[in-house]
Amino acid sequence: MFLTWMDSNSWLIEMAGQRILLDPWLVGPLVFGNQPWFFKGERAKTIDIPESIDLILLSQGLPDHAHVPTLKQLDRSIPVVASENATKVVEELGYTDVTTLAHGETFTWADRLQVQALPGSPIGPFLVENALVLMDQASQSRIYYEPHGFHSAAIDQLEAADIIIAPIQDLVLPLLGPFIQGGDFALEVVKKLQPQFILPTASGGEVEYSGMLDKLLSMEGTIDGFRQRLQENGCDTQVLNPSPGDRIEVPLSSSVPS
Repeated sequence: MFLTWMDSNSWLIEMAGQRILLDPWLVGPLVFGNQPWFFKGERAKTIDIPESIDLILLSQGLPDHAHVPTLKQLDRSIPVVASENATKVVEELGYTDVTTLAHGETFTWADRLQVQALPGSPIGPFLVENALVLMDQASQSRIYYEPHGFHSAAIDQLEAADIIIAPIQDLVLPLLGPFIQGGDFALEVVKKLQPQFILPTASGGEVEYSGMLDKLLSMEGTIDGFRQRLQENGCDTQVLNPSPGDRIEVPLSSSVPS
């Protein structure tokens, strides 16, 4: 298995013989609601769009997960598995092979890869987006992904996961608390799923942010501090912290029980 972090929430996952592009923001700026004064992200360096993509996964319909300028650059015939909200985005762009996953539903791709949707991040009062579980059907190895750190009770059904991709640090708004949940939330999910590895997402990297929202946000916690907390809590999980664009091999020692 190989993982390439492409900054923000964007990942290239190579597992089960497939190349999977997850929540891609790869070209152009990131702007919410066409209001750059409110929030804008710009890449310090260009990352090339990967070739030979077998599947696109979209956990949310927000621009930092279903990024329209990036999706316009990709082949519209690539199959997409998406949350209900993200489905609307890709269908409007003309994607022709779209599977919507509701919470609890699974999708099998190429008789090799199973994708399961669990409740994930709440977006406003009425919408809960998807967390995702990817399983190689041959090895039974699993990746659990939740990009905002909102881990629902549904993870109890998983028994375990080899890899977690989730925030490790808190991104906090004054008076409202964590907007992205790492820290205690990441430690709790590690204790439940007992992964061999956890990889941070949605923080750090080489993206330059600006706007009113960025001025209000503050980051709490560090990667090294989280490593120390894992040791203090008797967790054997290793933290892998790749730089944007680095393709790393994840050396799984054994498969997860089915």
